[in-house]
Amino acid sequence: MTFSKEFKEALSELPSKEKDKLLFRLLKKDRVLANRLYFELVSDLSVDDRREIVKARLAQQIDSATENFYSPGYLNLDIRSMSGEINDHLLMTKDKFGEVHLNLFMLNEILDRNREKILGFDPSRSHKLSTAIIARTYKIMGLAIKLHEDYMVDMQDDLKKLGQLIGDNPYLMDNAIYNGLNVNWLIFGEIPEDIIEIQRELRRDGYLR
Repeated sequence: MTFSKEFKEALSELPSKEKDKLLFRLLKKDRVLANRLYFELVSDLSVDDRREIVKARLAQQIDSATENFYSPGYLNLDIRSMSGEINDHLLMTKDKFGEVHLNLFMLNEILDRNREKILGFDPSRSHKLSTAIIARTYKIMGLAIKLHEDYMVDMQDDLKKLGQLIGDNPYLMDNAIYNGLNVNWLIFGEIPEDIIEIQRELRRDGYLR
């Protein structure tokens, strides 16, 4: 939404008390903006502190999802819930490195700890989960390639682990091959510079669904 010059000028001329009332009314309806302003204006936590708090929460949720594993479908729902936690952190802090780091942590832990449980189901029961993980892996690579090269160095081990975990899971590996994902991109840290366009083309052609 764009605002006219006249509207902006009218708002700027409102009395301070009236502006405050309007701001608080808006914040009550916009949780994302309220959380961001609280973090930027009031919180004593740094971005790194906040990232570690979210990581600890994810670890607890991963523990719960692993201990209470019911099916690949329910695990997929758990991953979506955890992804929401990561998205909230990003919206609050604009932590681009944390977005990649936390997603890698989540996937690596989930795949490492639930491999046998996932493979205990028929491939058809794991298809949606496998596809979602491969799609998320593409997203992670697309986000990682935008970061400063120093961050890429920091993430090499996590990227390598994800590639190895995918390669070690027959269901995931089949899905990766079908959707054009080369696990060596992750294992050897050689993500194509045009990975975002590759992902877009795959989606246009009906893949990653």
